[in-house]
Parts: sequence; C-alpha cells; structure tokens
Amino acid sequence: MNSKPLLWKFLLILAVVVMAALFSYPPGDRINLGLDLRGGSHIVLRVDPASSVEFQLGRTTTYLGARFDDAGVTYGSIVPTDDASIEVRGVPASASDQARTLLDEAVGKAGGSADPWSVSDLGGGDWRVTMPQIVRTSYESRAIDNTLSILRRRIDGLGVSEPLIQKQVFEDRILVQLPGVQDVDRVKSLLVEQASLEWKEVSYPQGVTNPGRWLPPQTREAALAMFGGVLPDDTELAVENADETSLDPTAQLWWPLKRVATVSGTELRNAYRSNDEFGAPAVSFELTQDAGRRFENVTGRNIGKKMAIVLDGEVISAPVINGRIRDQGIIQGSFSVTQAEDLSLKLRSGTIETKVEIMEERTIGPSLGKDSIRAGLISGIVGFIGVMLFMVVYYRLSGVNAVVALALNVLLIFGALGALPFLFSLAGGVRATLTLPGIAGLILTVGMAVDSNVLIFERIREELRLGKTVRSAVDQGFSKAFVTILDCNVTTLVAAFFLFFYGTGTPVQGFAVTLTIGLLASMFTAVFVSRQLFELALRRNQPDSLSI
Repeated sequence: MNSKPLLWKFLLILAVVVMAALFSYPPGDRINLGLDLRGGSHIVLRVDPASSVEFQLGRTTTYLGARFDDAGVTYGSIVPTDDASIEVRGVPASASDQARTLLDEAVGKAGGSADPWSVSDLGGGDWRVTMPQIVRTSYESRAIDNTLSILRRRIDGLGVSEPLIQKQVFEDRILVQLPGVQDVDRVKSLLVEQASLEWKEVSYPQGVTNPGRWLPPQTREAALAMFGGVLPDDTELAVENADETSLDPTAQLWWPLKRVATVSGTELRNAYRSNDEFGAPAVSFELTQDAGRRFENVTGRNIGKKMAIVLDGEVISAPVINGRIRDQGIIQGSFSVTQAEDLSLKLRSGTIETKVEIMEERTIGPSLGKDSIRAGLISGIVGFIGVMLFMVVYYRLSGVNAVVALALNVLLIFGALGALPFLFSLAGGVRATLTLPGIAGLILTVGMAVDSNVLIFERIREELRLGKTVRSAVDQGFSKAFVTILDCNVTTLVAAFFLFFYGTGTPVQGFAVTLTIGLLASMFTAVFVSRQLFELALRRNQPDSLSI
C-alpha cells in the first residue's frame, strides 16, 4: 500500500504542532492574562444621557456670547432658562435686527442646519432660542458612544496594556477593566471627571478700587451680600477650595464670575505638562485661532484684573492679567506632577459631555491573581494526570494513543490563544485573554476530548466483538463514531457562541473562547491525529488483536 498519503498527513500534523508551539512560547508574552489572573481594576460606570443636553446648552451659551462680542452687540446676560432654551437679555433696541440676524445665523434657519433652533423675540430687548426635540434626542442617543470614545482616549493615554472598555447590556452602562492598574483613585478621576475647562471674567462688585489685589469672600452668603443678596443675571458664583497643604485646607473663596465663558476647553488645540517660572508642575495650552483672537481681546480689556480658570465648575486659580494673551498660556495651581499630567491628558482627550457615576468597582491584587494561576495550573495538571492514568489502565496501549492526542489538544489550545492577536489584529473582534473561567474551559475541554476517544474506542471494541478484523474494526469505529462526536461538539459550539456574543464581561467570553478552541482542537486530535497513529501502527504490521 502506498505510504505517501500517510506521510503527508503526518507532515501536516507536524506543521500544526510546530505552529502551535511557536505561537504559545513563551506563554507569558503570547497569552494575555485577564483581570482575575493578572490583577487590576474593574469599574462599571453609569452615563446620564439627558445631561448631555445640559452640557450642549452651556456650550451654546458660550458660543452665542462669542458671536455677540465679535459683532460688537452689547447684551445684559445670556442664560439657559430651562432644559431646552437660552435667553439673551438686555439687547439695545437699536441692535434688535442685528441680534435676530446673529441668532438666526448661529443656531437658527440662516445657519444652514437641518434642524434649526427656534428664535423668538420676547420684547424689551430679550430673545429666546429653543433647541428642537429632534436635536435633543440626537444628543442623548450619541451620549454613550461619545463618552466611550473619550474614555478610550484617556485610558490609552495611561498606557494600560489590553484594557477592556465596552457598553454593557444596560444601555447606560459602560464596563471598564484595566489589568495591572492598582492606582484606583487616579483611574476613577480620569473616568468620572468631565474636564470641562473655562476661562471666565470676574464680576467685581461696586467699590473695588484695586481689582488685581482683591479677594472674594470665604462664604456664599457673604458673596451674595456684596450684590445686595441677589446676583445680576450675567453673574454666577464658583468656589475655589484651598490646597490640602495650606494652613487651612477647609478654607474657600467664592468668586463672582460672568456666566458666559471667554473660551472653553473645547477650543484647545493642545495641552501638555510643563513647569511655571518657579519650576512647579503646570499645564501649558494652545488655543484655536478663533479662540485665541477672542482671548486676546478679553485679556486686553482685563489688564490689571483677575480672570478665573474654572475646571468642572470649580475655580482652580484666578491669576492677574498682566498683558494680552493670544493663543498660548499656562495653567498654574497646586499641582503634583501626576495631577498636571492627568489634567493635560483629560484636556487633550476631550470633555466628557455627560454626567458619569461609578456603579460598581472592584480591585484585584496581583497576589490574588498569582494564586488563581497556581490553583488553575495545579487543578489542570492533576486532572490531566488522572485522565491519562485512566485511559492507559482501561484502554492499555490504545490509551497511550489517546494521551498523545490529549497532549496535542492542550498545546493547540495555547497556540490558538497566542495566535488570536495576529489572526484578528485587523478585525479587532476577538481578544486572546485567558481568564480563570477560561482555565475552567480548558480543563473542561480535556474531559470532552477524552469523551471523543472513549466513543471511538468503545465502537472499535464492539466491532472486534462482532468478529471483524483489526483494520476493519478501526475503520468502522472511527467512521461510525464520527457523526456522534460531530453532533455533540456542534451543540456545545452553539452554546459557546451564545456565551461569547451575549455574555457580559471578559470572564464569560474568555470561557466561551477557550471552550470553542478546545472543541475544534479535540476534533482535530481525537478524530484525525488519533486515526493516523492507528494507521501508523497497523501499517508497520498486521496484528490479529488490538490492545484496547
């Protein structure tokens, strides 16, 4: 009988084994460990889509103020009045037509938008613009995806290896898993803080003669009292908290600021950590051309006065303006190096336009992950040895055949896990992450692979009892058991498919991936490799009996 087909089959097996060995070695570099094995942070976030509309109203308020300032049209105040409207108050009667034109071009019909805002003349120099419902719905529907994109940029800036950031089954939930990260407070700051940065003019009360040296009151009540108990429409209060290293860490300053920001963080071209003139950590920034021109005009009329830098509604500093500032500047504060780096990262990544809160958080230490790996390896080795002894004792030399196939099955699983990043690097859909449930899936596939050998061997025994020759019994055993093996594996693959696509979190998906790879590998080893080992033994001699 021609031996060339058998030779080619063994060359194929050898090629598969070599490829599996190359992709699985060294396992520490080839196979990424999941959060439960490596340690790290597990955080579930809740996003409030409705808050994105509130953010857009604030952004539009700043935009309208800039348009009016550029056109030289004076106004008393620009304030959001409800969850969908903004009012421009105190426009002179002589500028009424110009105000309507500005509002129409900015957000109304003349702006070319497919869904323009409505513009209403309230009389007495007051105007109202209202966001249409379709625009509100659009902002809310995009809120989760926009937040997800910004979070990814922030986490990428940390340099975390193999982070998992994805939407959960609940529409307003985002799952974040960061293997190897132990500084939970820093991570939470990056995930939750909006990083909404604004530069605002100080609204000085009457009677201030030296604005460069003036400091606001330390209580909200005292700040209101400076304006007779009621703030002007164009003014709001923002608090500045004392630094933790100051003599009184609980001290506060309540700054009266103009509602309309001069420029905002959305108009930054770049932000990076630097140092101030004293060598302390700071954040340097660069503005867009339009924002730089506007900033130059505002700083020019505020020379000798203070301007506040507001981050997420809190004043971080209020420096005195000593000269015109155009498109470059520096943010000073009581920053550590890490705080300055994180702030610049947040500003570069973009502002989170929704409110984000933490619903669940867990931190897994690296020592616990090592214990899990050790326990998983011990259980896997013990299980493998137990199965090996049973097969050799019960099926004798044929059991050795099954043990060889079983060892190749384990090697192929690790090789496939190591090859997944290469095979799916473009698609980005399958993650080669080994988790603790993944180890359980690996151990499970060992038992299922042996099931296939047991079915084949028992079928061969039946054929031998019917008086058939050894070769005929082997041929019939493999052919008749194949349909049963295929049926069992396909039904399990269907279950693994649903686990992967509908399971939540890496552990469940890791189990599904490992189980799927193990089933496919067992089909190859139990049906193909084991058959070729029998063929090799039968080709060398024609035995009258089989050790099975």
